[in-house]
Amino acid sequence: MFDLTGKTALVTGAGRGVGLGIARVLGRQGAALLINDLFEERALAACAQLSAEGLQASALPFDTTDYDAVSAAVEAAGRIDILVNNAGIPGREGMALQPFAETSPQQWRPMVNVNLYGTLNCSHAVLTGMRERGWGRIIVVSSDAGRVGTNAGVTLYGACKAAAVHFVRNLSQEVAASGITANAIALGPMDNLPEEIVEFVARGIPVPRTGSGDDAGSAIAYLASEEASWVTGQELPVNGGLSPS
Repeated sequence: MFDLTGKTALVTGAGRGVGLGIARVLGRQGAALLINDLFEERALAACAQLSAEGLQASALPFDTTDYDAVSAAVEAAGRIDILVNNAGIPGREGMALQPFAETSPQQWRPMVNVNLYGTLNCSHAVLTGMRERGWGRIIVVSSDAGRVGTNAGVTLYGACKAAAVHFVRNLSQEVAASGITANAIALGPMDNLPEEIVEFVARGIPVPRTGSGDDAGSAIAYLASEEASWVTGQELPVNGGLSPS
């Protein structure tokens, strides 16, 4: 099941962390991988790592906030069947939460540009090819912060993620007849948290551990598969049972 052989998947922000884990899972399911990162050296290092594991991976570095750069990269890549909009600016560094009233417009713009406009830019760039081929998968990596609200201090991040999710919800209605689905996953606390707080955070999760790139990738592999062809406009929580409402 979930065989992605013959498909090409672009994963943004895949030079490390959760994005790299997502790419690895899709590669294991047979997809050819396009590894995006803002930094070329990080994309190349990720490709070398994946290639050493026997997976087919090519680097595709670009800035997701630059529409012209995105369009040029997508055109150069050719066929893209699966787009995973993973690139993002986290809502917090470690556990340093910042109330919205203490932020400034200079902080808002990068957050909105990457977490929302990056998704719009990449999705727009791949749609023409997907429509021509009559098949495509667009997936947003979101967060519980955008689904139900999680902590004071991640307000802007949550707003950007919620906007990206509602973008794909509505996009799904426009593209369904073209064989394209558009979905999102909402991640709970992940294992990229500072090591000293992982155990504390895990105690508050019904499945008592933080999430991994494999967890995110497995959910995305399903949404990218032919088996999920009747699933669109949805947001799938991937959070160990946290925030079930």
